[in-house]
Amino acid sequence: MDLSDGLDTINQQLREDGFRLRIEQRGRRLNLRGPLPRRDNPDRTSVQRLSPGLAADPAGLRDAEQTVRLVERQLNRGAFNWDDWAVTGRSSTPADRCGQSTDVAGVISQFQSAFFADPRRRRSPSGSRTTWTGAYLPYLRRLQSLAQGQVIDAELLLRTLSSYEDGSRSRQQCATALSALAHHLDLTLPEDWRQEAGGYGLHKAQFRQLPTDRQILEAAMRIPNPRWRLVYGLMATYGLRNHEVFFCDCSPLGSGGDRVLRVLPTTKTGEHQSWPFHPDWVERFGLEQLGDDVSALPAIRTDLRTTTLQQVGRRVSEQFRRYALPITPYDLRHAWAVRTIHIGLPDTVAARMMGHSVAIHTRTYHHWITRRDQQQAVDTALARQRAS
Repeated sequence: MDLSDGLDTINQQLREDGFRLRIEQRGRRLNLRGPLPRRDNPDRTSVQRLSPGLAADPAGLRDAEQTVRLVERQLNRGAFNWDDWAVTGRSSTPADRCGQSTDVAGVISQFQSAFFADPRRRRSPSGSRTTWTGAYLPYLRRLQSLAQGQVIDAELLLRTLSSYEDGSRSRQQCATALSALAHHLDLTLPEDWRQEAGGYGLHKAQFRQLPTDRQILEAAMRIPNPRWRLVYGLMATYGLRNHEVFFCDCSPLGSGGDRVLRVLPTTKTGEHQSWPFHPDWVERFGLEQLGDDVSALPAIRTDLRTTTLQQVGRRVSEQFRRYALPITPYDLRHAWAVRTIHIGLPDTVAARMMGHSVAIHTRTYHHWITRRDQQQAVDTALARQRAS
C-alpha cells in the first residue's frame, strides 16, 4: 500500500510542530526514525530507527503519529526506555484457563480489541488511540519482553511493575495499564499492588539493608575521583535525588553561607530547599568548596535542551556501579530521611525538603515514623508515672 502522500503530510506537520522524529515506511511496517538515546551509552544520541510494530495502512499511520508524539514526550521528560518498545516474537504456549491465548502477543492483541470495543472509547476514537499508544502499549511491551514464555499471572505483573524505578511516573502509569489488563483477564492482583504501584515504598530487602552513617562514610573512601566524591557527599548530606546534585544552588555552602541548598525548579518535583543532616558532614565531605566553585563537580552535560534529567541521574548511578559501591544513590536518600525521623524533624518539613508529598513520605517511611511516635508516647507515659 502506498502511503507516501499521507506520510509526507504527517511528517511535514511533525516538522512544523518541532518534533525531531519522522515516520517512514519499510515494507509492510511503519518505523520511527530520528535522534534517539544510544543503547550502549544513553547519554549520547544518534539517528536510529524505532519499530513500534505498526502496519503500513491508514490506521497504522494514525497510530504512528501518536507514537511519535508519545516518544517525544518521553524523551523530553527523560522517561524514554528502549525496553518499552521491544517487540518480541510470539510464543507457542497453549491456551490458558480463561480460554484466551497465553501467548503474550496474542493476549495483548485481544486486550487491544476489547479496549477499542468499549463504548466509552468509541465516543472519542482519537483520544482512545492516544491513550492506547501512550498510556498502555509501552508497558504492555515491557510485560511481553519479560514474559519469556511465562503465563500472564500476578507474579509476572508484579515483576513488570517492579522493573520501573520507585517513585517514577512510568511506574504509576504501568500500574494503571496492568490493572486494566488484569481486569480483562479476570486476574486477581497481588495484595500489596496498590502500595507497589505508588512506587515510593521500600522493599523489605532494602528496608533491612539501609546503610548506617559509618558505612556511608566508609563507602565514600572507595571513590577515587574527588569530583564524584563531592556528588556522593551532597547526596548523603542533603538527601538529594541523583540529578538534583547538578541542579541546585550551592552558593550557601561558601564562607558565611547558611548551608541551605536550593534545588532548582527545573528538577523532577520543582524547587525546594534542603538542610544538611548531619551538619558536620559539610566539612567532612569538603562540600564548602562548592560555594565558590561549582565546577568542582564532574563536568557532565546538563543543558536540558540536549539531555534529560533521567540521563543526568543515570550518569550518577553508573558511577556508583563503576566504583562498585555497596550503597546505591537512593540508599543515601532514604538514610537521610530516616536520620531526620530519628532526630524528631516534623514529617511535613522533611517531606518538603525531599520534594515530595507528606502522604508519600508517611507511606515510604511508615515503619520509622511509627516507631518514633510510639517511643515518644512511651517516654511521655513514663515521665508522667515518675512525676506522680
